[in-house]
Amino acid sequence: MSFQWPLALLALLAVPLAIGGYLLLERRRRSQAAAFATPALVPNLVGRSPGRLRHVPPVLALLALTALATGLARPHATISVRQEQATVVLAIDTSRSMAATDVPPSRLAVAQQAVRRFLGKLPEGYRVGMVSFAQSAQTVLPATANREAAQAALRNLRTGDGTALGEGIARAIQVAQRVPAEEGKKPPASILVLSDGAQTQGVLEPPAAAERAKKLKIPVYTVAFGTDQGVVEVVDDNGFTQRVTVPPDPPTLRKVSQATGGRFYAAPDAAELNAVYEELGSRIGSVKKEREITSGFAAGGALLLLAAGAVSAFLFGRLP
Repeated sequence: MSFQWPLALLALLAVPLAIGGYLLLERRRRSQAAAFATPALVPNLVGRSPGRLRHVPPVLALLALTALATGLARPHATISVRQEQATVVLAIDTSRSMAATDVPPSRLAVAQQAVRRFLGKLPEGYRVGMVSFAQSAQTVLPATANREAAQAALRNLRTGDGTALGEGIARAIQVAQRVPAEEGKKPPASILVLSDGAQTQGVLEPPAAAERAKKLKIPVYTVAFGTDQGVVEVVDDNGFTQRVTVPPDPPTLRKVSQATGGRFYAAPDAAELNAVYEELGSRIGSVKKEREITSGFAAGGALLLLAAGAVSAFLFGRLP
């Protein structure tokens, strides 16, 4: 917690002073009572006494004073708030390795299923863009709030040769940057990369693309999935079909996410991949923001004062 007017916290000095004053009044009350009657005989003279309950109203009043004095300093707290306006760009690997069936029915099919679930969890106000990358990167969906268009773009993804991971990230950055500003400010953007991580094509290397995202303060979340047993069939120049192992490359994706302030996820199977996207939805769906909470302290102080008055009226038939 932080305070906009920290010097106002000096008002809290009134609390120990009030406590000291109350203790002095209690001592004087007992001494005055002793001057009129023997303390041992008081229970016989007074039919009903609130006993220790008489301290409840003053304690509540002191708590109210503490809350109100703290509110004077205009406290701020970092809280999690829902972020209704944001842009999420999905960068989906459509290289030939995504056709591997180690995650049945195939890596790409599982990716499409997971993205569908992810789209269903995003707030309606979020814009979603989509980039596919194989030998090169292309925009398949400009950032839009139209979920039907996003689902159609997702269904139309097809595999190709090569993996231009760096160019895929760079194209996703471009899609995010093309979102128009609202009220003079662009909505925050995030990039989600779903890939097996092994770059085989493209001039731009993933670390260089990550540096671009970092400068623009766009976090890149990366998901590596598939297993070391992934295999695809490739026809060579002589027309022979070869089975090629295509294991995932998590270190590359991990470095990208770490460099941009995002997070890396390893999802070797369909169940874990769905869980990853559910977590991403919740993470992107809220952000940490600093908010003034003076009203909370003021309301708490007012309620405590009302409670002190109510208890005092119940015990003594009068306000403190």
